[in-house]
Amino acid sequence: MRELYHVIDGRCVGGASGRFLEGFEPMTGKVQSRIPLASKAEARAAVVSAVSAQPGWAAVNPQRRARVLVKFLELLARETESLAELLSREHGKTIADAKGDIQRGLEVIEFSTGVAHFMKGEYTDGAGAGIDVYSMRQPLGVMAGVTPFNFPAMIPMWMCGPSIACGNAFVLKPSERDPSVPLRLAELMLEAGLPRGVFNVINGDKEAVDALLDDPDVKAFSFVGSTAVAEHVYARGAAAGKRMQCLGGAKNHMVIMPDADLDHAVDSLIGAAYGSAGERCMAISLAVPIGEATANELARRLAARVKSLKIGASTDADADFGPLVTKTHLDKVKAYVALGVDEGATLLVDGRDFKLPGFEDGFFMGGCLFDGVTRHMRVYREEIFGPVLCIARAGDFAEALALVNEHEYGNGVAIFTRDGAAAREFVSKVQVGMVGVNVSIPTPLAYYGFGGWKRSFFGDLNQHGPDAMRFCTKTKTVTSRWSDGAQEGASFVMPTMR
Repeated sequence: MRELYHVIDGRCVGGASGRFLEGFEPMTGKVQSRIPLASKAEARAAVVSAVSAQPGWAAVNPQRRARVLVKFLELLARETESLAELLSREHGKTIADAKGDIQRGLEVIEFSTGVAHFMKGEYTDGAGAGIDVYSMRQPLGVMAGVTPFNFPAMIPMWMCGPSIACGNAFVLKPSERDPSVPLRLAELMLEAGLPRGVFNVINGDKEAVDALLDDPDVKAFSFVGSTAVAEHVYARGAAAGKRMQCLGGAKNHMVIMPDADLDHAVDSLIGAAYGSAGERCMAISLAVPIGEATANELARRLAARVKSLKIGASTDADADFGPLVTKTHLDKVKAYVALGVDEGATLLVDGRDFKLPGFEDGFFMGGCLFDGVTRHMRVYREEIFGPVLCIARAGDFAEALALVNEHEYGNGVAIFTRDGAAAREFVSKVQVGMVGVNVSIPTPLAYYGFGGWKRSFFGDLNQHGPDAMRFCTKTKTVTSRWSDGAQEGASFVMPTMR
């Protein structure tokens, strides 16, 4: 069994709180690690280290900070195979999916190497008589982030990359379910030349999160998790005067128009709904076919495909998806399926009894497919976060659009159609932050921002893209005048540039 640790001030530090959590290997159900849970004092030690290191790091010019990230990218390329295996064994996603997790984080680090451009301010020569006005972007100081279990490589890099590039120090509290990859990322940052204390990683639970939220030296805070927790974190951090960015839950719809290429739609839907066992905030969990003919054909094709899904060990290169992350989460997803049956939805495919030979104690379940789901059912309203797809039929385009817009979540959505006018109208009118047209998982590339609307996001600035650089910096505007020796006397009116 592996003994995990914290990374504080550039050192691997054993837990001192006396509180520990067992980490399980999802495909076998066996304990594989012992994870220390940080106390308030340990969280404070990480912040103190960051406070001490940040001024010196901010004084390094942006181009040289970028060079550290470039070296980090080289090390990531060297370590991709080992990181993917570590991630897969701890989270449960397949090796191929784990490599995608790493790649999408790596792309944000690549974007962050352009920090010298993003830190540039603006300059106006001669804004008034002898007066110049210019702005500059400066780091906030110490930032902190809390990341979820489902992307243990990608989301930590989404948070720490822009922050560190901009001259901040960062304290990360990864999910306590799979913290090994974030710890390894911190070690690789040090190997790349990042000064000690600029990037600290502490394992923990609510005690550590609240300690970071309440710490006056933490100036900004990022969070990804469920909506209930995101709302709590946002309120507590904002009340403490911090800049906040909190991403919550999702219930992503995919609208299938009668003219859609149904082969393409089904292929896209299967991957988007069941990839990574549905443990993605951008997973499609609601299929909305328009018209009975479209719905009937979609349900027939989906049922056959779901039954043919290959569920396998995380190390199985041929598996479509692996186990869920914990036994507790597996039981929660199965309970939602039972709830859907009780609510009156038609369970076309039931994967709850799936067992993988040789891995009977692993946290596996097969794909589940519901039809006849209505907007009043909890399986329609609530995020299940598992390999469960619901079909919610719509009579026409207006009804499908209303289903999406009236839902409390607004993270991602997709429409599949051959009709450009319909697609354009949908994109214009849908109340969702990330929209796909014939693209089932519309996760933006690193140079655009990632973030939902409504109760999927609390804050003003999205993750990665230009918004991330704005979130990680503060603007200072300077109005400058050099006297030519002439004396004008005192003025008691509001200055203008007339």
